Amino acid sequence: MHIDLSHVITDGMVTYPGLPTPTVSTHLSREAAEEIYGPGVTFQIGMVELCTNTGTYLDTPFHRFADGHDLAGLPLDRVAGVPGRVIDARGRQAIDLGAAELVGAEGHAVLIWTGHDQHWGTDAYLQDHPYLTAGAADALVDAGVACVGIDSLNIDSTDDAQRPVHTTLLRAQISIVEHMTNVDALPAGDFTFTAVPPKIEGAGTFTVRAFATSDLGSGTSH
Repeated sequence: MHIDLSHVITDGMVTYPGLPTPTVSTHLSREAAEEIYGPGVTFQIGMVELCTNTGTYLDTPFHRFADGHDLAGLPLDRVAGVPGRVIDARGRQAIDLGAAELVGAEGHAVLIWTGHDQHWGTDAYLQDHPYLTAGAADALVDAGVACVGIDSLNIDSTDDAQRPVHTTLLRAQISIVEHMTNVDALPAGDFTFTAVPPKIEGAGTFTVRAFATSDLGSGTSH
């Protein structure tokens, strides 16, 4: 079974305050297609203009560091079919992680479950969001994780302009997936995680269709 962990992108939606909202429109309508191809032969070709930080998206090292790899250099073995681990961090705003919580997490996609996605599309989503501490980022690097995801506005505290979690993880070549959703539907047992963006040279972030794959039923006991 596949479990979708991504938000739907809609025309004019707000992902992060101050960033441009996406525009979804039509380049070739079905009516115009009939004029080209003949009656009953219809196609639709769309147009999408969006900031690369829209919806559920992935950060590569180039997002933070000029010499880091961009989307085109993203190793697929770090973000496609990676074994997953969920950490239940509900009820915590500043989320600190230690070595004990990350035993066996080497090579895994570590997904931080905060429940903040329940506020998606409201003002509450943009306020008092859960985030990781700088110490948690260090622990994730020490654990050798493949990538890290969170169902919140930002993996860093937006009160800290230095963005220590982005800095530490991306320096270590650990990609970040922000604005996830539906993490509560992940199974308690084994699953794999996938979040692959387009192969765009010169871009450090982009929207992804993040999802988990499992042979087990969904659940919330992690």
